[in-house]
Amino acid sequence: MTATPPSFPVPPPAAENSRRVGIEKTGIEIIAEGERTAKPRDLFWPWFAANVSVFGMSYGAFVLGFGVSVAQGALVALVGVTLSFLLCGIIAVAGKRGSAPTMVLSRAAFGFHGQKVPGIVSWLTSIGWETFLAIAATLATATVFKQLGWVSGDATGVKIAATAAVAALIVAASVAGYHTIMRMQSLLTWLTGTVTILYVLLTIPSIDWGKVSALPSGSWQQVTGALVMVMTGFGLGWINIAADWSRYQKRDASTGAIVFWNTFGGAVAPVLLVIFGLFLAASDEKLSKAIGEDPIGALAAVLPVWVLVPFWLTAVLALVSGAVLGIYSSGLTLLSLGIRIPRAAAAGIDGLILTAGTIWVVFFATSFLEPFQSFLITLGVPLASWAGIMIADVVSRKRDYDEQALFDPRGLYGAWDWTSLGIMAVASGIGWGYVVNVFAEAASWNNWQGYLLWTVGGKDSAWAYANLGVLFALVFSFLAALVLRGGKVKRQEGRA
Repeated sequence: MTATPPSFPVPPPAAENSRRVGIEKTGIEIIAEGERTAKPRDLFWPWFAANVSVFGMSYGAFVLGFGVSVAQGALVALVGVTLSFLLCGIIAVAGKRGSAPTMVLSRAAFGFHGQKVPGIVSWLTSIGWETFLAIAATLATATVFKQLGWVSGDATGVKIAATAAVAALIVAASVAGYHTIMRMQSLLTWLTGTVTILYVLLTIPSIDWGKVSALPSGSWQQVTGALVMVMTGFGLGWINIAADWSRYQKRDASTGAIVFWNTFGGAVAPVLLVIFGLFLAASDEKLSKAIGEDPIGALAAVLPVWVLVPFWLTAVLALVSGAVLGIYSSGLTLLSLGIRIPRAAAAGIDGLILTAGTIWVVFFATSFLEPFQSFLITLGVPLASWAGIMIADVVSRKRDYDEQALFDPRGLYGAWDWTSLGIMAVASGIGWGYVVNVFAEAASWNNWQGYLLWTVGGKDSAWAYANLGVLFALVFSFLAALVLRGGKVKRQEGRA
């Protein structure tokens, strides 16, 4: 093994028994053997709690927006959500094998320095989407309070209080760290799950089964577009942090069990919620359109007044739950980029960025949200490419990672893996050519996308909004990395 250069010291394993109470001190270093006590079934709690949200029902309206039938939409939900979280489960296996955060483990595929390229994409994506969740929680509070008649006008006071409370919850939990978050997610699972079931029971009478069955079927292009949208909205939106929650798993934990509990925990609630959302949206065209503008407010409008408060609490806590996972992991990603500060400080910095972004959008911005979403969706193409490369790396390896080499640019994995970076560049270049900017007016600077859609009929064709670029980046990168890097992985493991 090549000696570690002084400028890149290998972090020692985290001290044992120091993080179960209070603030977690572990950063991106390898988890000590005595701390790897988690069981595969423990993975159910964070993934279920972060995804059992009534917000998931809004995807029913989004799916129908592609022009598919309810039956096709249900198939899209079952396949898209499950498959996307299955991919998360595969990457979660790397957490057990290396006991390090996702983006540190990514160094095995991209090199010590090369990992910073997808690392920056991952950090921007995580901090962006978690800011979006915080914004949604703040606006949901104002919307529900208006429906209750507690405020009027622009509800500035409520928005200020909601911003402060939401930001404080997210920052406090993410700074506290892994063990606190796992306990919190376990509690939230029962709370949000119970109220979500109550919501379903109360809104069943709103379903018009005649309208549900009357919707015509869509084309395969429309089904494909809905499928990719669901995949990116659920599992692929979490895939860059999947191993962060499995790094405390025991060395001898079952690989199949890790994949199963990650997949089951993440997918079971969204599949059911999206399908129920299909029923609601198909039954009421007005509700379907309202969901596109204000998902939480529209879903709350069909409830009796007496249940609005628990509905609001559940909706906000579910959004906060998802944001906590993201901010915790974005802090780890920040450290993997070479920022040398404690983990809690990194989470705190990202929390401050989230708070500032929420304040700006809620109180000052007039045309920020849609351009912001357009920017984040654009990042989805290179992130899908990274996911394909990383999945190929995980399935190619048969042994645990060389932990010391993950922190050594002169070690086994090297400083730069030009094959992986080349695959990512090609996949992104082609992928952007097959997606269109869905916020063309608000983010006209992003209208350069879709430059290859002429090969499938142009920007007005049935394929234009099928998000083929994301699907291409994922599949192409996986196959290319499997073929072009398979031999290198074998040599690294001494199997060549």
